[in-house]
Amino acid sequence: MDKQFQAPQLNLETAVQRADAEGIEFWFARDLQAPLGYARWENFQTAIQRAMESCEASGHAILDHFRGVTKLIVHGKGGEREIDDFMLTRYACYLIAQNGDPRKPEIAFAQSYFALQTRKQELIEDRMRLQARMEARDRLRESEKALSQNIFERGVDDAGFGRIRSKGDQALFGGHTTQAMKDKYGIVKSRPLADFLPTLTIAAKNLATEMTNHNVEQANLLGEHAITHEHIKNNESVRDMLGQRGIKPEKLAAEEDLQKLERRVKSEEKKLAKRTKTLPPHDDNR
Repeated sequence: MDKQFQAPQLNLETAVQRADAEGIEFWFARDLQAPLGYARWENFQTAIQRAMESCEASGHAILDHFRGVTKLIVHGKGGEREIDDFMLTRYACYLIAQNGDPRKPEIAFAQSYFALQTRKQELIEDRMRLQARMEARDRLRESEKALSQNIFERGVDDAGFGRIRSKGDQALFGGHTTQAMKDKYGIVKSRPLADFLPTLTIAAKNLATEMTNHNVEQANLLGEHAITHEHIKNNESVRDMLGQRGIKPEKLAAEEDLQKLERRVKSEEKKLAKRTKTLPPHDDNR
């Protein structure tokens, strides 16, 4: 095993607890804080809270996987005090890793460690791809929403916004219209093109949209014609920038349908949850 992975694996394996009567493996959150790269308990609690929300959103009872407990610790000259902690199942640990700071190498390792063996690597890779594309897609959605609201106040209705966005796509994709790109990728008319674009292209569309939003306000542009011209120029600028690095957006291969990828990841995570033994029903203040 690579030396850089030995230490975190040993720490995670050392931290595991087992309830002998039920044969349940679990971890105390305080024991995982340092191995997962968190210096402060308060910051680690944020990741735990997000994981609990993910657990509930997936249809699983939080108390089956996250159990608040109180522990006595010795401090100073033999004095004792109570601290809050959590008992966590493997599934809970997996969710914490998924909701942790992705910049931490310890989090990346933990995502793999806490996934069960069946399709482990595929699940991690799918989850990482989904997270990257979803974040880019959400940013584009927010910037387009802001632009739509901005230009509505400047005399452009929803139909006009659609035409502006279409002209922008045509500039970004080297003359290919939105529908032409859908036809190229085999996308049905009712589905958004962005749900099938690679993360890089989604980010490019977002950058051009943010530039348009900024310049519309700064130059106080009014009417569909002026705003369309601005959006086209911004998409052309982004295209030129990509072209300098040998990238042509219309040549990039389509990615898997974002909705399909999300459904598969959620399905695999539900299977992982079902294979994880839940915490015992009684409180355990170990």
